[in-house]
Amino acid sequence: MPAIVFTVTNELSFDQRMQRICNALAGAGYSVTLVGRTIKNNPPLINTHFQQKRLDLFTKKGPLFYIEYNIRLFFYLLLQPADLICAIDLDTILPCYFASKLKGIKRVYDAHEYFTEQKEIVSRPTIYKIWLAIEKFSVPKFQNGYTVNDWIATAFEKRYGVQYQTIRNLPVKYPLETPIKTEKFILYQGAVNEGRCFETLIPAMKNVNSRLAIYGNGNFINQSLSIIKTNQLTNKISIIPAIPPTELRKITPTAYIGLTLFDQIGLNQYYSLANRFFDYIMAGIPQLCVDYPEYRTINDVYEVAYLIPNTEPETITAALNKLLDDNVLYLRLQLNCLKARETLNWEQEQRGLIDFYNQLFI
Repeated sequence: MPAIVFTVTNELSFDQRMQRICNALAGAGYSVTLVGRTIKNNPPLINTHFQQKRLDLFTKKGPLFYIEYNIRLFFYLLLQPADLICAIDLDTILPCYFASKLKGIKRVYDAHEYFTEQKEIVSRPTIYKIWLAIEKFSVPKFQNGYTVNDWIATAFEKRYGVQYQTIRNLPVKYPLETPIKTEKFILYQGAVNEGRCFETLIPAMKNVNSRLAIYGNGNFINQSLSIIKTNQLTNKISIIPAIPPTELRKITPTAYIGLTLFDQIGLNQYYSLANRFFDYIMAGIPQLCVDYPEYRTINDVYEVAYLIPNTEPETITAALNKLLDDNVLYLRLQLNCLKARETLNWEQEQRGLIDFYNQLFI
């Protein structure tokens, strides 16, 4: 029974992708440990088929946080029995590399996104140079890895000569009875971070006859609250702190429209393939989505979303009103979601993940 340790910097209870990955591998016979950090008001760890560990830190954010976490993680990995260490994204890759090198064990890189091409990275030249240097040093040393879409895999191959597989962020399939929509409310779920178009989405809601519920935490919460107040939309838009995935799963199907919006600043946003895109499909709700390459590729096959060419307030307003008012369009997208969820689910996608790790231990 090979032992695998996965490393993240975020809150374990809300990381649906890692819960899926760890449960899948534990179910396939691996001994799995997921390592994260303790944050303020941590919810209790959920019961899982794998081990979980939170590292306590003195610093909570900024450069000192990353330095402290990487040091603490390095020593934890040195002492933790393992046959393989998997770094999740660039912010845990250095301790994973050095610990695996010293211990003489296998290592894998799981790129949930193109880290150095995030808007909050590329828009800050000094920060960008630091993370790019870490990427250039580390990624070539991780010959085995996977990422969330084909574009990122191709970009890594061109830049670093590594051939990574694609394991998409597909949700676990669950029984669904489409509820009667008692209210046509709009839902955003996921990280409330820079680059998610809250600067234009919030003003767009002025002329939309519906309310917006935002579920999530992130680095753009305070700015979003300020924009809501400035636009006098406190009675129309609410921001609810992140709730456990099992609870969110009950809310998502009751929404009328989902939102998948990203700025074009940063290739990570332009070539993204977000969890929420598939979560809305699994919940059977049509969504408003940016017309970026990865989303268009899927929508061309399944037609589950109404795509928009830009994220200006006027464009968002018109598109939301179209979905709210055009019952024929809405019903068609809704029925397509119900068909697509039979294929776009974790039960199908996890086969590639399990095969990937099985090959490493042949």
